[in-house]
Amino acid sequence: MTKIDGIDRQILRELSRDGRVTNLDLAARVGLSPSACLRRVQELERAGVIAGYRAVLDPAAMGVGFVAYLGVGLNEHTKAAQERFERAVTRAPEVVECHNITGTIEYLLRVEAADLPGYKTFHTDVLGTLPHVSSITTYVVMGSPKDDRA
Repeated sequence: MTKIDGIDRQILRELSRDGRVTNLDLAARVGLSPSACLRRVQELERAGVIAGYRAVLDPAAMGVGFVAYLGVGLNEHTKAAQERFERAVTRAPEVVECHNITGTIEYLLRVEAADLPGYKTFHTDVLGTLPHVSSITTYVVMGSPKDDRA
């Protein structure tokens, strides 16, 4: 595991906010010379701390008007049932996140659809057809005052 100091944390925070910042600007923001900053970023990339860079997309501009988190319970608690469920949700474009969690249910999904009828179609035609799904609880996102996902 790579040892991360305060300057590395500043670099990571700045890159999380703006992954396209130039090395010159990044160095100025964290108080390093450009060469020292570049070496640190390259080391963080080599060590896998920085796993990649991505664009932050505007859901509305992409036609997404409905976002929900779903708690999904399975009626079988076997590895095979989990694998079947994971394969099915991997193929569903509406599912943008899938987390295997602990507690009273097995999965937490983030689902994005154009609108409520689009979500209903996903709920009925995708999740509703999976034989090992025993419960679905939907939490509709009404707003996101903080969302630091990159």
